[in-house]
Amino acid sequence: MLKVGAAIVLVMAFAAIAGPMLTPFDPVQQELALRLSGPTWGHPFGLDELGRDILARIVAGARISFLVAVVVVSVSAVVGTVFGSIAGYFGGLLDDVISRVTDTLLAFPGLLLAIALVAALGPSLGNVLFALTIIGWVGYARLVRGQVLRAREFEYVQAARALGARTSRILLRHVVPTALPAIAVQATLGMAGAIIGEAGLSFLGLGVQPPTPSWGTMLNGGRAHLLDAPHLTLFPGLAIALLVLGFNFVGDGLRDLADPKRKR
Repeated sequence: MLKVGAAIVLVMAFAAIAGPMLTPFDPVQQELALRLSGPTWGHPFGLDELGRDILARIVAGARISFLVAVVVVSVSAVVGTVFGSIAGYFGGLLDDVISRVTDTLLAFPGLLLAIALVAALGPSLGNVLFALTIIGWVGYARLVRGQVLRAREFEYVQAARALGARTSRILLRHVVPTALPAIAVQATLGMAGAIIGEAGLSFLGLGVQPPTPSWGTMLNGGRAHLLDAPHLTLFPGLAIALLVLGFNFVGDGLRDLADPKRKR
């Protein structure tokens, strides 16, 4: 499963990077005379409602999806790890405050909170990244907090504390590394969630704005042509499903590797 997921993600990443080599068409170039044309040898995925090549737009949209996934997961993982480590290691008032904040954010449905934030700030890629990060870091914080609560009682951690090691050194060298396998699994699955979140916001018109290609925007544009031109929604939908499935496969594979009992 891990190899299959990694292969899917690598192929999609290569397509995003090598987009101009895969199709000679500009993703925003219009051929109105051929609008809604189905798949042909020249246009394998057909043309959309404005006569733009769907393959070129899917490849360009893959860059947006990977950008959102990498940025959101990276920032969320760093912020969540910092707050989770502080809450788990020091406890007391800091733990209470951070835990209450995470509980409050987790009480709201993630996508609805993202919609509210982007609607208030205005639709743009930057605001999408901000909204998805706001709802994303809390999962890492709770995960790391639980790992740190366990690791701080290890004998070698107590020995380092008894020898007078600095708190920052204990956290960075002895405590946080014990949570890295769990963070890696969470991050991989979080990339799939970020891709779905961006596609959902763009579908609602709150994400990436035209003419920049986005898989969610493409799905929204194809709704009116589900019967006469189903390829407008079929191929973007398959792209989203395939990439999300690939990241989920990778996450499940990493979880099996990190848990010997589950692997057996």
